[in-house]
Amino acid sequence: MPSPKAKSAGRRDGSPVLGSSFEFVSLTKPLNRSSSPPHLLQRQGSDPTAARLRASESPSRRRGSGSSTGSASGQGPPEEDGIRLNPSLIGISLSALLAIDLWLSKRLSVCACEDSSCGSARPLMKLIEVSGHGIPWLAGAAYSLYKSDSAAGQEVMLNLLMGLLLDLILVGIVKAVVRRRRPSHNQMDMFATFSVDRYSFPSGHATRAAMCARFLLAHLVLAAPLRVLVLLWVGLVGLSRVLLGRHNVTDVLFGFWMGYCQYNLVEILWLSPQTLQGLLGHLA
Repeated sequence: MPSPKAKSAGRRDGSPVLGSSFEFVSLTKPLNRSSSPPHLLQRQGSDPTAARLRASESPSRRRGSGSSTGSASGQGPPEEDGIRLNPSLIGISLSALLAIDLWLSKRLSVCACEDSSCGSARPLMKLIEVSGHGIPWLAGAAYSLYKSDSAAGQEVMLNLLMGLLLDLILVGIVKAVVRRRRPSHNQMDMFATFSVDRYSFPSGHATRAAMCARFLLAHLVLAAPLRVLVLLWVGLVGLSRVLLGRHNVTDVLFGFWMGYCQYNLVEILWLSPQTLQGLLGHLA
């Protein structure tokens, strides 16, 4: 029969004894390693249930807890997390239209240089280019205004001259704001260029052709064949800008629309000889 001293010695060395109290460690609370006894730390490390519970914690759950801590401390997410991965439908559509515009303009620039597929027609395209230039139109309108004998003729030429000047101003402003470069395959051998002419959008030839065509068809009595020739000239001027590689297709299309609207502005600002004389007398 063992002595009481042997029983107390068995309890002190940690062996299980019937009737002794067991200490349970909660798996849901963090373990205080500084206050736990060594035999409990060893038992928890070797327990397979605790190991499975630690392994089941997903990295996303840990990141979620870290982000909530960061938001609670007043720090927002990094800038990389704010990047929108799904672009808008409008942005995708504009990018697709721009790509089609560049591709089509490149394909149609068959007179961009002498070595192109239709390089032999380049002199003819440059002649059409000069016919839509601003300097010949300004010089012609000023000469017709000087030589006109009737008040009606002077009124028409005066407003045509005003419309041409207005076209130069508006096109220069839009080009300076948009600053779209001319196509890379363009040769800078254009007739009488200015500083804003290094930009492409919109086509000044197209705006001028559309505005002058509406002006001529509205204020000059032309026979039906001449009206057809005017419309054909407008189309050839716009086509020559793309064939020569001066502009992209969208530059010419927007130029036609802008010139069409410019004529409405000319009609609103229409000047009669009496109005002009009154303005000159007021300024004098």
